[in-house]
Amino acid sequence: MAVTHKQLRAFHHVARQGGFSRAAVELGLTQPAISEQVRRLEMSRDVLLFERRGKAVLLTQAGEALYAMTKRYFAVEAEIDAYFTDRADALSGRLRLVADAAQHVADRITRFRARYPGLRIEIQSGNTATVLARLRSYDADIGVIGAAPAEPDLLTQDLGSSPIIAFGLRKSLPSQPERIPLAALAKHPWVMREQGSETRALVERAAAERGLSPDIAIEVEGREALRAMVLSGGGIGFISAAEYSPDPALRAIDIADLTIAMPEALVCLAVRRDVRAIRTFMSGALEA
Repeated sequence: MAVTHKQLRAFHHVARQGGFSRAAVELGLTQPAISEQVRRLEMSRDVLLFERRGKAVLLTQAGEALYAMTKRYFAVEAEIDAYFTDRADALSGRLRLVADAAQHVADRITRFRARYPGLRIEIQSGNTATVLARLRSYDADIGVIGAAPAEPDLLTQDLGSSPIIAFGLRKSLPSQPERIPLAALAKHPWVMREQGSETRALVERAAAERGLSPDIAIEVEGREALRAMVLSGGGIGFISAAEYSPDPALRAIDIADLTIAMPEALVCLAVRRDVRAIRTFMSGALEA
């Protein structure tokens, strides 16, 4: 028995939504209809794709492998549909961005939405490693990252750069000069982003080059968590100047002997460069 498009579509939406009921709502079908399509798919190939644990639906190892393929399959289907509707001025559907710092493209997103109100934009957050992983697994369409790797499967557009600065709780740094060497900052505990953060990698490399062994007291995931821990007095944090949000309780610190600029770039998969929504957003034509 051949695998059908309906079966793959039902499986894909259950995997994406994490449940049969949510998949049924998304597809405008009944839950029994979705369950039947998945059951037929599993029976036709004698494979278990989901584990049902009470109300929870989890992908098996075979299900994970198939889901990786259906993400690519339905992305190509969307591209084919876009190809035949490319002459229409209106864009619809969704554009998924994953960004290390969404403020770098906030203005562009606003202009883009003003011109294409039928397009829903979804924004996720993540460090450089997360951004690239989601692009390559077809879980995102466009990424916003720091140093974009020069790899053949990626297409990038430079967004400029800004220096890396430190910041700390103002009352903990009452008599410090405006510019402080990295060695002096290493006398304080540091709050650092998770492994995979490009800012962290650059600061740690600079510290190693100077023979410093800073006390990384707290490791957090995400920029908001970093800011919250510094505000609580957890230590010194590091961020690009463009991403720093002033606060009366905080003090931004220029690092006297660190001149590293943190680049930012848009990035997408080169094989998806002609998807109309991706192409339009990446082109920067709306900037003019």
